[in-house]
Amino acid sequence: MTTEVGTPEVRAAGLGRDAAARRTALVGTLVAITGAIVIFSPILYQMVLHWRGSDDYSHGFLIAPLALYFAWERRNKLRSAPIEPSWLGLVPLALGSLALMIGRLGVEQMAMREAFVLTVIGLVLLLLGYRVFRILAFPLVFLFLMVPLPQSLVNVLSFPLQLIAADLAVDWLHMLRIPALREGNIIHLASANLFVAEACSGLRSLLALGTLGVVFAYFFRRNPVERAVIVLSTIPIAILVNAFRVCLTGVLTHRFGEAAAEGVIHQTEGFFTFGLAFALLLVEAWLLQLLSRAWRRKRAVPA
Repeated sequence: MTTEVGTPEVRAAGLGRDAAARRTALVGTLVAITGAIVIFSPILYQMVLHWRGSDDYSHGFLIAPLALYFAWERRNKLRSAPIEPSWLGLVPLALGSLALMIGRLGVEQMAMREAFVLTVIGLVLLLLGYRVFRILAFPLVFLFLMVPLPQSLVNVLSFPLQLIAADLAVDWLHMLRIPALREGNIIHLASANLFVAEACSGLRSLLALGTLGVVFAYFFRRNPVERAVIVLSTIPIAILVNAFRVCLTGVLTHRFGEAAAEGVIHQTEGFFTFGLAFALLLVEAWLLQLLSRAWRRKRAVPA
Protein backbone atom coordinates (compact mmCIF):
# COMPACT_ATOMS: atom_id res chain seq x y z
CA MET A 1 0.00 0.00 0.00
CA THR A 2 1.29 3.45 -0.87
CA THR A 3 0.58 6.71 0.93
CA GLU A 4 0.37 9.95 -1.01
CA VAL A 5 1.62 12.99 0.84
CA GLY A 6 -0.22 16.27 0.39
CA THR A 7 -3.26 17.21 -1.56
CA PRO A 8 -3.30 17.34 -5.37
CA GLU A 9 -3.12 21.13 -5.11
CA VAL A 10 0.04 20.94 -3.01
CA ARG A 11 1.67 18.43 -5.37
CA ALA A 12 0.72 20.56 -8.37
CA ALA A 13 2.21 23.63 -6.69
CA GLY A 14 5.43 21.71 -6.04
CA LEU A 15 5.65 20.58 -9.65
CA GLY A 16 4.99 24.13 -10.75
CA ARG A 17 7.85 25.42 -8.60
CA ASP A 18 10.17 22.74 -9.99
CA ALA A 19 9.22 23.64 -13.56
CA ALA A 20 9.73 27.35 -12.84
CA ALA A 21 13.14 26.67 -11.28
CA ARG A 22 14.08 24.55 -14.28
CA ARG A 23 13.06 27.30 -16.71
CA THR A 24 15.01 29.84 -14.67
CA ALA A 25 18.14 27.66 -14.77
CA LEU A 26 17.84 27.09 -18.52
CA VAL A 27 17.23 30.77 -19.26
CA GLY A 28 20.10 31.74 -16.99
CA THR A 29 22.42 29.33 -18.80
CA LEU A 30 21.39 30.67 -22.21
CA VAL A 31 21.94 34.24 -21.01
CA ALA A 32 25.37 33.31 -19.62
CA ILE A 33 26.42 31.57 -22.85
CA THR A 34 25.15 34.55 -24.87
CA GLY A 35 27.23 36.81 -22.64
CA ALA A 36 30.27 34.61 -23.27
CA ILE A 37 29.69 34.86 -27.02
CA VAL A 38 29.54 38.66 -26.74
CA ILE A 39 32.72 38.80 -24.66
CA PHE A 40 34.59 36.46 -27.00
CA SER A 41 33.09 38.00 -30.17
CA PRO A 42 36.38 39.60 -31.37
CA ILE A 43 38.14 36.24 -30.98
CA LEU A 44 35.29 34.34 -32.65
CA TYR A 45 35.20 36.86 -35.51
CA GLN A 46 38.90 36.31 -36.20
CA MET A 47 38.31 32.55 -36.14
CA VAL A 48 35.54 32.86 -38.74
CA LEU A 49 37.90 34.90 -40.91
CA HIS A 50 40.42 32.07 -40.52
CA TRP A 51 37.82 29.59 -41.78
CA ARG A 52 37.09 31.80 -44.78
CA GLY A 53 40.71 32.39 -45.62
CA SER A 54 41.99 28.81 -45.33
CA ASP A 55 40.63 25.79 -47.16
CA ASP A 56 42.14 23.64 -44.40
CA TYR A 57 39.49 24.88 -41.94
CA SER A 58 36.47 25.59 -44.13
CA HIS A 59 34.72 22.71 -42.31
CA GLY A 60 34.69 24.97 -39.23
CA PHE A 61 31.44 26.54 -40.46
CA LEU A 62 29.70 23.18 -39.95
CA ILE A 63 30.88 22.45 -36.42
CA ALA A 64 28.59 24.75 -34.40
CA PRO A 65 25.39 23.84 -36.35
CA LEU A 66 26.22 20.14 -35.99
CA ALA A 67 26.87 20.56 -32.25
CA LEU A 68 23.49 22.27 -31.88
CA TYR A 69 21.84 19.41 -33.77
CA PHE A 70 23.54 16.83 -31.56
CA ALA A 71 22.28 18.72 -28.49
CA TRP A 72 18.73 19.00 -29.92
CA GLU A 73 18.76 15.26 -30.62
CA ARG A 74 19.20 14.68 -26.89
CA ARG A 75 16.17 16.82 -25.95
CA ASN A 76 14.16 13.91 -24.51
CA LYS A 77 16.98 12.95 -22.14
CA LEU A 78 17.46 16.59 -21.19
CA ARG A 79 13.79 16.96 -20.25
CA SER A 80 14.06 14.18 -17.67
CA ALA A 81 17.55 15.06 -16.39
CA PRO A 82 17.55 16.82 -13.01
CA ILE A 83 19.18 20.24 -12.85
CA GLU A 84 21.70 20.18 -10.03
CA PRO A 85 24.20 23.06 -10.34
CA SER A 86 27.74 21.88 -9.64
CA TRP A 87 30.78 23.77 -8.40
CA LEU A 88 32.84 21.46 -10.67
CA GLY A 89 32.01 23.94 -13.42
CA LEU A 90 34.56 26.28 -11.89
CA VAL A 91 37.34 23.94 -13.08
CA PRO A 92 36.79 24.40 -16.85
CA LEU A 93 35.97 28.07 -16.23
CA ALA A 94 39.32 28.51 -14.48
CA LEU A 95 41.09 26.62 -17.29
CA GLY A 96 39.33 28.84 -19.83
CA SER A 97 40.42 31.97 -18.01
CA LEU A 98 44.00 30.66 -17.83
CA ALA A 99 43.97 29.78 -21.56
CA LEU A 100 42.62 33.25 -22.37
CA MET A 101 45.33 34.91 -20.29
CA ILE A 102 48.09 32.81 -21.85
CA GLY A 103 46.68 33.50 -25.31
CA ARG A 104 46.58 37.24 -24.66
CA LEU A 105 50.12 37.35 -23.30
CA GLY A 106 51.59 35.12 -26.00
CA VAL A 107 49.34 36.26 -28.86
CA GLU A 108 48.29 32.62 -29.29
CA GLN A 109 44.97 32.44 -31.13
CA MET A 110 44.37 28.74 -30.48
CA ALA A 111 44.50 29.16 -26.69
CA MET A 112 42.03 32.06 -26.77
CA ARG A 113 39.65 30.16 -29.04
CA GLU A 114 39.77 27.05 -26.89
CA ALA A 115 39.12 29.30 -23.88
CA PHE A 116 35.67 30.02 -25.34
CA VAL A 117 34.80 26.32 -25.59
CA LEU A 118 36.08 25.71 -22.05
CA THR A 119 33.95 28.63 -20.84
CA VAL A 120 30.80 27.19 -22.43
CA ILE A 121 31.54 23.77 -20.90
CA GLY A 122 32.10 25.37 -17.50
CA LEU A 123 28.86 27.35 -17.64
CA VAL A 124 26.82 24.25 -18.52
CA LEU A 125 28.39 22.25 -15.70
CA LEU A 126 28.15 25.09 -13.18
CA LEU A 127 24.54 26.13 -13.87
CA LEU A 128 22.91 22.88 -15.02
CA GLY A 129 24.90 20.20 -13.22
CA TYR A 130 26.83 17.05 -13.96
CA ARG A 131 23.91 14.96 -15.24
CA VAL A 132 22.99 17.50 -17.89
CA PHE A 133 26.68 17.88 -18.74
CA ARG A 134 27.01 14.12 -19.29
CA ILE A 135 24.17 14.25 -21.80
CA LEU A 136 25.68 17.23 -23.62
CA ALA A 137 29.31 16.10 -23.31
CA PHE A 138 29.71 15.01 -26.94
CA PRO A 139 28.24 18.17 -28.53
CA LEU A 140 30.33 20.34 -26.20
CA VAL A 141 33.61 18.51 -26.83
CA PHE A 142 32.80 18.44 -30.56
CA LEU A 143 33.14 22.24 -30.54
CA PHE A 144 36.92 21.88 -30.14
CA LEU A 145 37.05 20.70 -33.78
CA MET A 146 36.20 24.21 -34.96
CA VAL A 147 39.44 25.62 -33.49
CA PRO A 148 42.22 25.89 -36.12
CA LEU A 149 45.67 24.60 -35.21
CA PRO A 150 48.41 27.19 -34.62
CA GLN A 151 50.69 27.74 -37.60
CA SER A 152 53.71 26.64 -35.57
CA LEU A 153 52.11 23.22 -35.02
CA VAL A 154 51.03 23.06 -38.68
CA ASN A 155 54.65 23.63 -39.71
CA VAL A 156 55.82 20.86 -37.38
CA LEU A 157 53.23 18.38 -38.71
CA SER A 158 53.33 19.31 -42.39
CA PHE A 159 56.95 18.54 -43.26
CA PRO A 160 56.96 14.93 -41.95
CA LEU A 161 53.66 14.37 -43.78
CA GLN A 162 55.19 15.81 -46.95
CA LEU A 163 58.11 13.36 -46.67
CA ILE A 164 55.81 10.39 -46.03
CA ALA A 165 53.67 11.29 -49.06
CA ALA A 166 56.76 11.73 -51.25
CA ASP A 167 58.31 8.45 -50.05
CA LEU A 168 55.17 6.40 -50.70
CA ALA A 169 54.57 8.11 -54.05
CA VAL A 170 58.11 7.31 -55.23
CA ASP A 171 57.73 3.66 -54.16
CA TRP A 172 54.48 3.38 -56.12
CA LEU A 173 55.98 5.15 -59.14
CA HIS A 174 58.77 2.56 -59.14
CA MET A 175 56.16 -0.19 -59.09
CA LEU A 176 54.67 1.40 -62.22
CA ARG A 177 58.12 1.41 -63.89
CA ILE A 178 58.34 5.20 -63.78
CA PRO A 179 61.82 6.47 -62.85
CA ALA A 180 61.69 8.77 -59.84
CA LEU A 181 64.06 9.99 -57.16
CA ARG A 182 63.14 11.74 -53.91
CA GLU A 183 65.31 14.52 -52.58
CA GLY A 184 63.71 15.99 -49.48
CA ASN A 185 60.19 16.93 -50.49
CA ILE A 186 61.09 17.13 -54.19
CA ILE A 187 60.44 14.21 -56.55
CA HIS A 188 62.71 14.16 -59.60
CA LEU A 189 61.10 12.62 -62.68
CA ALA A 190 62.72 12.05 -66.07
CA SER A 191 61.17 15.17 -67.59
CA ALA A 192 60.15 17.33 -64.61
CA ASN A 193 60.40 17.88 -60.88
CA LEU A 194 57.48 17.63 -58.47
CA PHE A 195 57.54 19.81 -55.36
CA VAL A 196 55.43 18.30 -52.57
CA ALA A 197 54.44 21.59 -50.98
CA GLU A 198 52.88 22.19 -47.56
CA ALA A 199 49.44 22.31 -49.22
CA CYS A 200 50.12 18.77 -50.51
CA SER A 201 51.13 17.40 -47.11
CA GLY A 202 47.69 15.89 -46.59
CA LEU A 203 47.06 17.84 -43.39
CA ARG A 204 44.00 19.45 -44.97
CA SER A 205 42.58 16.04 -45.87
CA LEU A 206 43.47 14.74 -42.42
CA LEU A 207 41.57 17.52 -40.63
CA ALA A 208 38.53 17.36 -42.91
CA LEU A 209 38.40 13.56 -42.99
CA GLY A 210 38.87 13.37 -39.22
CA THR A 211 35.87 15.66 -38.70
CA LEU A 212 33.87 13.68 -41.24
CA GLY A 213 34.87 10.46 -39.49
CA VAL A 214 33.57 11.75 -36.14
CA VAL A 215 30.23 12.77 -37.68
CA PHE A 216 29.92 9.52 -39.64
CA ALA A 217 30.72 7.36 -36.61
CA TYR A 218 28.18 9.28 -34.52
CA PHE A 219 25.31 8.93 -36.98
CA PHE A 220 25.86 5.40 -38.27
CA ARG A 221 27.50 3.45 -35.45
CA ARG A 222 26.40 2.85 -31.88
CA ASN A 223 29.21 0.54 -30.78
CA PRO A 224 31.91 2.63 -29.01
CA VAL A 225 34.70 0.36 -30.30
CA GLU A 226 33.54 0.71 -33.91
CA ARG A 227 33.26 4.47 -33.47
CA ALA A 228 36.80 4.69 -32.11
CA VAL A 229 38.20 2.51 -34.90
CA ILE A 230 36.49 4.60 -37.59
CA VAL A 231 37.72 7.91 -36.15
CA LEU A 232 41.30 6.71 -35.61
CA SER A 233 41.47 5.09 -39.05
CA THR A 234 40.96 8.47 -40.72
CA ILE A 235 44.65 9.21 -39.99
CA PRO A 236 46.19 6.36 -42.07
CA ILE A 237 43.47 6.69 -44.71
CA ALA A 238 44.19 10.40 -45.19
CA ILE A 239 47.95 9.76 -45.37
CA LEU A 240 47.63 6.92 -47.89
CA VAL A 241 45.15 8.74 -50.08
CA ASN A 242 47.31 11.86 -50.12
CA ALA A 243 50.32 9.76 -51.16
CA PHE A 244 48.14 8.27 -53.91
CA ARG A 245 47.32 11.80 -55.06
CA VAL A 246 51.03 12.68 -55.27
CA CYS A 247 51.69 9.44 -57.15
CA LEU A 248 48.83 10.17 -59.54
CA THR A 249 50.26 13.63 -60.15
CA GLY A 250 53.61 12.01 -60.90
CA VAL A 251 52.07 9.60 -63.38
CA LEU A 252 50.19 12.37 -65.19
CA THR A 253 53.27 14.59 -65.24
CA HIS A 254 55.36 11.74 -66.63
CA ARG A 255 52.81 11.08 -69.39
CA PHE A 256 51.57 14.56 -70.23
CA GLY A 257 54.08 17.07 -68.88
CA GLU A 258 54.14 19.61 -66.06
CA ALA A 259 50.74 21.10 -67.01
CA ALA A 260 49.11 17.99 -65.52
CA ALA A 261 50.40 19.00 -62.07
CA GLU A 262 48.76 22.44 -62.11
CA GLY A 263 45.43 24.23 -62.41
CA VAL A 264 42.10 22.51 -62.84
CA ILE A 265 43.58 19.04 -63.21
CA HIS A 266 45.36 19.31 -59.88
CA GLN A 267 42.20 20.58 -58.13
CA THR A 268 40.15 17.80 -59.68
CA GLU A 269 42.61 15.28 -58.28
CA GLY A 270 41.97 16.74 -54.82
CA PHE A 271 38.20 16.25 -55.09
CA PHE A 272 38.68 12.75 -56.49
CA THR A 273 41.09 11.62 -53.79
CA PHE A 274 38.93 13.01 -50.97
CA GLY A 275 35.98 11.10 -52.45
CA LEU A 276 38.20 8.02 -52.50
CA ALA A 277 39.07 8.55 -48.84
CA PHE A 278 35.39 8.75 -47.92
CA ALA A 279 34.69 5.61 -49.98
CA LEU A 280 37.40 3.77 -48.04
CA LEU A 281 35.79 4.96 -44.82
CA LEU A 282 32.45 3.53 -45.96
CA VAL A 283 34.06 0.20 -46.91
CA GLU A 284 35.77 0.05 -43.54
CA ALA A 285 32.49 0.74 -41.72
CA TRP A 286 30.79 -2.01 -43.76
CA LEU A 287 33.56 -4.52 -42.93
CA LEU A 288 33.37 -3.61 -39.25
CA GLN A 289 29.62 -4.21 -39.32
CA LEU A 290 30.14 -7.64 -40.91
CA LEU A 291 32.75 -8.57 -38.31
CA SER A 292 30.50 -7.35 -35.50
CA ARG A 293 27.58 -9.41 -36.76
CA ALA A 294 29.75 -12.50 -37.16
CA TRP A 295 31.10 -12.07 -33.62
CA ARG A 296 27.58 -11.68 -32.18
CA ARG A 297 26.40 -14.81 -34.03
CA LYS A 298 29.39 -16.74 -32.73
CA ARG A 299 28.59 -15.71 -29.16
CA ALA A 300 24.93 -16.64 -29.62
CA VAL A 301 25.78 -20.21 -30.66
CA PRO A 302 25.82 -22.42 -27.52
CA ALA A 303 29.07 -24.30 -26.89
